[in-house]
Amino acid sequence: MSTMSARIQTFLDRVGSRVRELRKGREWTIQRLADEASLSRRMLTQIELGQANPSLATIDRIAHALGTSFADLALAERSPLDADGGHTLAWEGPRGSTAYILGASSVPGTELWRWHLGPSVRYQAEADRTGAEEILHILSGELVLCLAGETRTLDAGTSTRISTDRSYSYTAGDDDSVDFIRVVIGA
Repeated sequence: MSTMSARIQTFLDRVGSRVRELRKGREWTIQRLADEASLSRRMLTQIELGQANPSLATIDRIAHALGTSFADLALAERSPLDADGGHTLAWEGPRGSTAYILGASSVPGTELWRWHLGPSVRYQAEADRTGAEEILHILSGELVLCLAGETRTLDAGTSTRISTDRSYSYTAGDDDSVDFIRVVIGA
């Protein structure tokens, strides 16, 4: 297994355990869930054991196949009165890049994220379901957004809404990191 931080391993263990629990609750074999989520049986086995580091989109496909949401697989179980801001690290990249899922709505597929990308770091996202959108708000730095062959640069203080039913990428500017809020709707 590649070197991962303990925080990412905690996330992967939680996701794997929940996937296994939900799969068994449906009385599905690993092969059945792999087929439903368009994954290999080996990859799904590794995910259930916390031995794989799947993309965020792969976890989302598994969630949809199981009839649940990414947030239900990813977030720690919490009381509605919890106020400690227990954010969940879901992705780590080069130069200190991170993505935290901050919370989710009871409306399926609605999530709040905080992203940090180090200078020149690029995150390539897979297409979401038809009709999925994101609202992005740039807190600091400069975000280069590439979607459907169009590139747009967003500066601190700006916001945009995008359709994410096709592949897209986020890239930090060449000289500085970027911090932004991401609201996922309908993924």
